[in-house]
Amino acid sequence: MWNMMESRGVSSIIFDLDNTLVDTAGAGRIAIEKVCELLNSMHVQESHIKDICHRFLRKLLHESFDPSEGKTIDEVRIHHWYEALQETQGTDPDPALANSCYDTWKNTRLQVLTLTPEVRSFLEELRKNYKLLLLTNGDTQTQWEKIEAVRCEGLFSLVVVGGDHPEQKPALSIFTHCFESAGVRPKDCIMVGDSLSTDIQGGINARVRATVWINSDCKSLPQGSVTPDYTVPSVLNLNNVLLELS
Repeated sequence: MWNMMESRGVSSIIFDLDNTLVDTAGAGRIAIEKVCELLNSMHVQESHIKDICHRFLRKLLHESFDPSEGKTIDEVRIHHWYEALQETQGTDPDPALANSCYDTWKNTRLQVLTLTPEVRSFLEELRKNYKLLLLTNGDTQTQWEKIEAVRCEGLFSLVVVGGDHPEQKPALSIFTHCFESAGVRPKDCIMVGDSLSTDIQGGINARVRATVWINSDCKSLPQGSVTPDYTVPSVLNLNNVLLELS
């Protein structure tokens, strides 16, 4: 079966990491639940707890991290928790509580994050016929910690973290770096990811053979959005795409 999948047209598959190969969103939800439990045990007013967590998540979503400013990502995110506590409670919180919130959130997320046995086996089979590349956006420390936590580096011929480079997806430069480092051509590759604005747009910018959108929630394509060549609910559904492209 796997030999049948070997494609003359596609020799390399570029994968995104978060919410493509691993359920980062799910791990994040569990991490927030743990912080809620911590705050509850510290006798923080129950009506404040959800608001504190929502404020942290909003800050995380709109985060702009610049390592040249001299702060670590840990310091930036501890400060998100500090501000969330401060804004909700109307007073300056104990800095130790902001630290505890961050440690609980970060450590839980990394502990829960996993490459499922099914996805790991699938990647191990794919790498017999395809050169697999991992291309993930995000700051250097956070993304390498995730890669280490899920023990996936050995499955890929090349691992590229956006924070290690001048530009991240969807910029053409980071794709060019991947192609040159892996010794592949854009037309030999497919790009697989959950983000229309970074993975799919980036794949189109880089002129890969095809783009594959991982749409686990079966969302409809937003109006005015870039259009992927293929849409599947999980990476485990890639076989059909690869057969079609062979």
